[in-house]
Amino acid sequence: MKVLIAIKRVIDYNVKIRVKSDHTGVETNNVKMSMNPFDEIAVEEGIQMLESGAASEVVAVSMGPDQCQETIRTALAMGCDRGIHVSTDINLEPLAVAKLLASIVAKENPKLVILGKQAIDDDSNQTGQMLSAILGWSQGTFASNISIEKDNAKVTREIDGGLETLNIKLPSVITTDLRLNTPRYASLPNIMKAKKKPIDTLTPEELKIDVTNRLSTIKVVDPPTREAGVKVETVQELVDKLKNEVKII
Repeated sequence: MKVLIAIKRVIDYNVKIRVKSDHTGVETNNVKMSMNPFDEIAVEEGIQMLESGAASEVVAVSMGPDQCQETIRTALAMGCDRGIHVSTDINLEPLAVAKLLASIVAKENPKLVILGKQAIDDDSNQTGQMLSAILGWSQGTFASNISIEKDNAKVTREIDGGLETLNIKLPSVITTDLRLNTPRYASLPNIMKAKKKPIDTLTPEELKIDVTNRLSTIKVVDPPTREAGVKVETVQELVDKLKNEVKII
């Protein structure tokens, strides 16, 4: 079984986000970038399937500028077999990513596609569901446990009332939650081996996908600063402020 893993290059989760002075977006120049944390979990799950014999090949796919190859190399160092880079300088929207992935699925013919449930830069939580709809495949979202049994996958996911287990037929699209696993660190020998693993480069034009943006950002601003607290001398003063100054949302 071939497994396709979608990964995204995002601003590192430890970096404090800065809004551009012209309010057109967030600052990415000279900012540390890394693999989206949810996608790291997807990579780890694919590698565990490879190690257990459930998967025969794990392919990492990333889309964006040339720097995305660094993110793919990280996935290769973790244990993926090879990578695919869709090269474009356009800021891809979830629908464009889903269409590009669908085109790659048609070329690669995997039985399973695993994605992080969302990216920490836009928090859209849309790509996996869109990809499932385009392909007409079954889907399991927010997976906290995955078990492959022949042509089926059992996916345990968290819902408001507790845990729900789905039995879905392969081929399928699965998105990962934080509780699925703990991603491994790439060892130095594997980092060196990753440099020799192949990365195929494609373009949206070669895949015959229109990635023109359909959404426009009007303005990006910093969240309002939290107002300083005040001290009160008496209980009565506290009650008066709660009655007259606190806004109930």
